[in-house]
Amino acid sequence: QVQLVESGGGLVQAGGSLKISCAVSGRTFSSYTMGWFRQAPGKGREFVAAVSWSGKGTRYADSVKGRFTISRDNAKNTVYLQMNSLKPEDTAVYYCAADRTPYRLYSIAASDYYSGQGTQVTVSS
Repeated sequence: QVQLVESGGGLVQAGGSLKISCAVSGRTFSSYTMGWFRQAPGKGREFVAAVSWSGKGTRYADSVKGRFTISRDNAKNTVYLQMNSLKPEDTAVYYCAADRTPYRLYSIAASDYYSGQGTQVTVSS
């Protein structure tokens, strides 16, 4: 049973930065694409970013491209999301996601992933 535990969320002013992390256990971490999704109040869950199993490839939603960076440390079974130039519209619960299928690249469908419990990110204007 894969387990994902997010940490690092919080309150930040617009234009600020925040880094969130996700520790994964229960599977061979280095065989799976990892991702981040988010869900704002009253909205559906949306894809934010994904990183390939090796860490050499990434994919981003257009809304965060150039501002967010996803990375992973396979030795620590951890994935990160560095968020810069934050905007109020980035306010959401952010969910760490682990692909259900090994060696699949960059699915943007939430149903293709196991998810953590989420961490709240709030950006004030």
